[in-house]
This record gives sequence, C-alpha cells and structure tokens, in this order.
Amino acid sequence: MFLSCGDALFDLFAEPDADVAKIALSGRVGGSPLNVALGLARLGHPAGFFTKVSSDLFGTRIRGFMARENIDQRFLIPTDRNTTLAMVSLGADGSPAYIFYIDGTADRSIEPAEVPATFPDDLETIHLASYSTVTEPTASALAHLVRQESARRFISYDPNIRASIEPDLDIWRQKVAELVPFAALVKASEEDLDLLYPGRTLDAVIDDWVAAGAEMAVVTRGERGAIAATSSGVKASVGGRQIIVADTVGAGDTFQAALLAGLKERGQLSRAALKAADQAGIEELLRFAVDAAAVTCSRRGADLPRRADLDLPPLA
Repeated sequence: MFLSCGDALFDLFAEPDADVAKIALSGRVGGSPLNVALGLARLGHPAGFFTKVSSDLFGTRIRGFMARENIDQRFLIPTDRNTTLAMVSLGADGSPAYIFYIDGTADRSIEPAEVPATFPDDLETIHLASYSTVTEPTASALAHLVRQESARRFISYDPNIRASIEPDLDIWRQKVAELVPFAALVKASEEDLDLLYPGRTLDAVIDDWVAAGAEMAVVTRGERGAIAATSSGVKASVGGRQIIVADTVGAGDTFQAALLAGLKERGQLSRAALKAADQAGIEELLRFAVDAAAVTCSRRGADLPRRADLDLPPLA
C-alpha cells in the first residue's frame, strides 16, 4: 500500500467571459500528493491519503472524489477548517500559475501529535510533497512522520515548490536539506531547481541529493524528458514526448505516481533494489513515467491516466 500525505485542495479555473462583472469558475480536486494518490489508484495500486479534510462543501467533494477513485480514507482527520483553494491561470504553453487561498486551512493544520503512532504492516511507501512540507504545523507533522517511519518504509519526496505560498526560498532549501536524507526517491522539476539553486547544474544538485542519502534522484525537464542518478553511480536520461498540450497541471504528479507504480511492478520498491538498478532499467522506468505524464498533459487539469490509457494489462 502507498500512503500519500499533505496537500488536498480545489483548483479553480476561470472560464473565458467577456462580462467583467462576473467570473465563472470550473473546479477540480487537486493538490500534489493527492494527485499522486490518484495516479497510483488509477494504475491499480492500493493508495491511501493522510491529511486533514474539511467538513465544508469542498472537503465533502474531496471525500466523495476519494471514494469514487478508491483512495483509502482511514487516515483522514476531520476538521471544520476551510479547504484550501487555488486559482489557476494558464500560460500560452499550458503551464499553470497559482494564487492560493490558504490561511488556516484544513491541510495546513495537522499537528505532530495527530500523526498515527503505528501503521498497517502492508504499508510499503510514504510520499510527501509541496507546500504541506514547509507550512506549519503540517510541516512539523510530516517531518515527524518521516523520522518515525523511514527505517521501515520506502520514503518518496517531491519538493514541488510553491513560492506563492511560502516566498522565502531559504525555508524551502532548509526543508529539502532536512527531508532528502530520509528519502529513498527524490523527484523535482527543472523549474524547482532553478528556483532553489540558481546557477547550479541539474547534475550537481542530484549528485548532492544522492550524497546526502537518497538512493535515486530524478529531475523532470518538461518536453525534454528527465534525468536520474543513483547512489551506485548510475546516470540515466530520456527524451520527452511530442504531444498537443492542453495544460501541464498534474504532469509532475503523474510522473511521480508512475515512478512509484513502475518500481512496485518491477520489484524495485526498496533502497537495496534502487542501489542495484542498472542504466537500462532506470531509462525504461523514466520512459514509462514520461509517457504517463504526456497523457495528463493532453487533458485539462489533473486527469491522470488509468492502465488502459497506457496500454498496460490489468494487475493480477
């Protein structure tokens, strides 16, 4: 079982309208780690979610969405706090820009004492990402969770920088430095690294992450594909896919979910297996993740692929 943790919100897209006196909004459930849970569930893998969920209209819809998508809700914490909302505008290339309504919201309010002391034995992997890792008290709660579980679970981490929520990039750098040593797998986008470490090469950053304790570090490069490095010194890279882009919302989360699903299905969801992986195997994994992300980019919003979309057979 996979457990994804943290951000759970609604992305709100403004529909075109010539009347300046009104705004029509189209909403879709989102949040980086929730998208990863969705991606894993749609690829046929048991996936749960850990966060606080509001009793408001949006939180009720989030719970209904999880039920529909077979995302395990047993680790959810109920609250009367409002749901986080994100206003999304799209660039000419389909890339999203976000403005968040987030003060005191549900997914930012997990206390360290609310982290379960034990988890089911079938829980293999914990994934965390984005603003929930840097905004308190949820950041401290997730750091506590990782310290508690890293010796017996596979930890996956995506910084997924949201500077509009926490503009102090030193805080993001500090949190990345804190979490990377606990993570078996770290994935980031090229845009994230440009923000965090301007002037540094992608290879230098992922080499540093591997040296700090990650078994594999991956950087996505949009239409140019992805690169990776492992603790055993293997380097790999793949190109991107040429598609008609609707938008890129959820593309990185799709890539992350596909990485995790691919590792699970290849029997490589462990530090030892990543250390033993060869270049051909890593490139195959990266190509699978690129293909999955391309499907999401061809659709509006974080509409992640199912197995049939990737010509995958059903899981036994």
